[in-house]
Amino acid sequence: MPVRVVIAEDEAIVRLDLKEILEEEGYEVVGETGRGDEAIALVRELRPDLAILDVKMPGTDGLSAARQITAEHLAAVLILTAFSQRNLVEEARDAGALAYLVKPFQAADLVPAIEVALARHAEMEALAAANEALEGENRRMVDALETRRLVDRAKGLLMDGLGMREADAFQFIQRTAMRERTAMREIARRVLEDGLRP
Repeated sequence: MPVRVVIAEDEAIVRLDLKEILEEEGYEVVGETGRGDEAIALVRELRPDLAILDVKMPGTDGLSAARQITAEHLAAVLILTAFSQRNLVEEARDAGALAYLVKPFQAADLVPAIEVALARHAEMEALAAANEALEGENRRMVDALETRRLVDRAKGLLMDGLGMREADAFQFIQRTAMRERTAMREIARRVLEDGLRP
C-alpha cells in the first residue's frame, strides 16, 4: 500500500510540484487544498498517513491545522515553509509537526523528511497504544484489589456475626454471586451494606 498524503499549500505551483514529486516517489496524493481549515477537513475525511502543511495559509494557518490534526491523532504532520527561524521551528514542533522542510526543496530533501515524520508518528502511536494498555491493566488491578478488600471485609463480618469459618463465608459469597450471575464484589457490598446473610 502506498503512503497516502494530503497536501495543504496555498501556492498552486508549489502544490503541483509537490504532488508530482510525491507521485514520482511512489506516494499517493489523496487530497490537496490551499487552505488550512480545508486541510483539517480533508484529513478527517480521507484519513491519510501524512499531512504536508504550509505554515502561511488562508483560513487556518498550518501550525493551527497541525495542532488540530495531531490532537486528534489523525496523521503524521510535515510542515513546509519558506522560513527557517528557530522560533518557527519550535512552534512547529510544539504544534505536533514531526518533520520540517524549508522551501525551495528537492526530492532528495523531501523523501527523508517524509520518512522521518512517518517513523516518528508510528513510534508515537505505538507508545500511545502501550500507554493505553498499561492504563487498562492498572484499572483492572485497582478493581481486583477493591474487590478483594470488599470480599475480605464481608467474610470478616460473616465470620464475626454468624461464627462462620472463613472458607464457608467465602463459599457463600462466591456461590451467591454465581447463582445471581453477578460479581462477587456486588455480593460483598450487599453483605456489608444491605445485611445479606445465608
